[in-house]
Amino acid sequence: MEEFLTKEIQAGLDAARMESLRKGSRLRLEVGGDVYRVLRMWKTGFSVDVEDAPKLRGLVDLYDGSLHLFQCLIVASEEDAGEMQYEFKRATAVADRPPLDFERASDAPLGLIEDGRA
Repeated sequence: MEEFLTKEIQAGLDAARMESLRKGSRLRLEVGGDVYRVLRMWKTGFSVDVEDAPKLRGLVDLYDGSLHLFQCLIVASEEDAGEMQYEFKRATAVADRPPLDFERASDAPLGLIEDGRA
Protein backbone atom coordinates (compact mmCIF):
# COMPACT_ATOMS: atom_id res chain seq x y z
CA MET A 1 0.00 0.00 0.00
CA GLU A 2 1.43 3.34 -1.01
CA GLU A 3 0.89 6.47 1.00
CA PHE A 4 1.31 9.93 -0.45
CA LEU A 5 2.26 13.03 1.46
CA THR A 6 0.88 16.43 0.69
CA LYS A 7 3.23 18.84 -1.06
CA GLU A 8 3.48 20.98 2.09
CA ILE A 9 4.51 18.04 4.27
CA GLN A 10 7.02 16.81 1.67
CA ALA A 11 8.48 20.32 1.38
CA GLY A 12 8.83 20.50 5.17
CA LEU A 13 10.57 17.13 5.29
CA ASP A 14 12.94 18.16 2.49
CA ALA A 15 13.77 21.43 4.26
CA ALA A 16 14.46 19.58 7.53
CA ARG A 17 16.71 17.09 5.71
CA MET A 18 18.70 19.89 4.03
CA GLU A 19 19.10 21.74 7.35
CA SER A 20 20.38 18.55 8.97
CA LEU A 21 22.93 18.07 6.17
CA ARG A 22 24.08 21.70 6.44
CA LYS A 23 24.65 21.47 10.19
CA GLY A 24 26.32 18.07 10.11
CA SER A 25 29.01 18.71 7.51
CA ARG A 26 32.38 20.38 8.09
CA LEU A 27 33.39 19.96 4.45
CA ARG A 28 33.68 23.05 2.27
CA LEU A 29 34.65 23.79 -1.28
CA GLU A 30 36.72 26.78 -2.44
CA VAL A 31 36.50 27.98 -6.02
CA GLY A 32 38.19 31.22 -7.06
CA GLY A 33 37.73 32.83 -3.64
CA ASP A 34 34.12 31.67 -3.23
CA VAL A 35 33.27 29.14 -0.51
CA TYR A 36 30.47 26.55 -0.71
CA ARG A 37 29.41 24.11 2.01
CA VAL A 38 29.51 20.46 0.95
CA LEU A 39 26.43 18.58 2.15
CA ARG A 40 27.54 15.01 1.40
CA MET A 41 30.62 13.35 -0.02
CA TRP A 42 31.07 9.87 -1.42
CA LYS A 43 33.87 8.02 -3.20
CA THR A 44 33.18 9.42 -6.68
CA GLY A 45 31.75 12.85 -5.87
CA PHE A 46 29.90 15.21 -3.53
CA SER A 47 26.82 17.41 -3.33
CA VAL A 48 26.19 21.07 -2.60
CA ASP A 49 22.90 22.88 -1.90
CA VAL A 50 21.46 23.79 -5.31
CA GLU A 51 20.56 27.30 -4.07
CA ASP A 52 24.16 28.03 -3.00
CA ALA A 53 26.20 26.77 -5.93
CA PRO A 54 26.06 27.32 -9.65
CA LYS A 55 26.93 24.51 -12.04
CA LEU A 56 30.61 24.39 -11.16
CA ARG A 57 33.28 22.66 -13.19
CA GLY A 58 37.04 22.66 -13.27
CA LEU A 59 39.67 22.84 -10.54
CA VAL A 60 38.45 23.24 -6.93
CA ASP A 61 39.90 22.76 -3.44
CA LEU A 62 38.11 20.58 -0.86
CA TYR A 63 38.60 21.29 2.87
CA ASP A 64 37.53 19.65 6.13
CA GLY A 65 37.40 22.68 8.39
CA SER A 66 40.83 24.26 7.89
CA LEU A 67 42.50 21.03 6.71
CA HIS A 68 43.10 20.99 2.95
CA LEU A 69 42.10 17.47 1.82
CA PHE A 70 41.98 17.36 -1.98
CA GLN A 71 42.57 19.37 -5.09
CA CYS A 72 39.85 18.16 -7.44
CA LEU A 73 38.84 18.40 -11.05
CA ILE A 74 35.04 18.24 -11.09
CA VAL A 75 32.06 18.30 -13.41
CA ALA A 76 28.40 18.92 -12.55
CA SER A 77 26.43 15.69 -12.66
CA GLU A 78 22.76 16.19 -11.78
CA GLU A 79 20.32 18.00 -9.56
CA ASP A 80 18.39 15.84 -7.11
CA ALA A 81 16.16 16.78 -4.16
CA GLY A 82 17.64 20.25 -3.67
CA GLU A 83 21.24 19.06 -4.03
CA MET A 84 23.55 19.71 -6.96
CA GLN A 85 25.72 16.64 -7.40
CA TYR A 86 29.24 16.74 -8.80
CA GLU A 87 31.57 13.97 -9.93
CA PHE A 88 35.33 13.84 -9.52
CA LYS A 89 37.31 13.56 -12.71
CA ARG A 90 40.42 13.70 -10.52
CA ALA A 91 40.87 14.04 -6.76
CA THR A 92 44.48 14.44 -5.66
CA ALA A 93 45.21 14.23 -1.93
CA VAL A 94 47.15 17.20 -0.58
CA ALA A 95 50.37 16.30 1.28
CA ASP A 96 52.00 18.34 4.03
CA ARG A 97 55.48 17.89 2.52
CA PRO A 98 56.87 17.56 -1.00
CA PRO A 99 57.17 14.06 -2.44
CA LEU A 100 60.52 12.28 -2.21
CA ASP A 101 62.39 11.59 -5.43
CA PHE A 102 64.05 8.51 -3.94
CA GLU A 103 63.01 5.46 -1.92
CA ARG A 104 63.46 5.84 1.82
CA ALA A 105 64.71 2.68 3.54
CA SER A 106 62.36 1.39 6.23
CA ASP A 107 65.24 1.14 8.75
CA ALA A 108 66.75 4.57 7.93
CA PRO A 109 67.39 6.85 10.93
CA LEU A 110 64.92 9.66 11.45
CA GLY A 111 67.63 12.12 12.41
CA LEU A 112 71.24 12.48 13.49
CA ILE A 113 72.35 13.27 17.04
CA GLU A 114 75.47 15.34 17.61
CA ASP A 115 77.46 14.80 20.77
CA GLY A 116 78.62 18.42 20.93
CA ARG A 117 82.33 17.60 20.46
CA ALA A 118 83.99 19.17 17.47
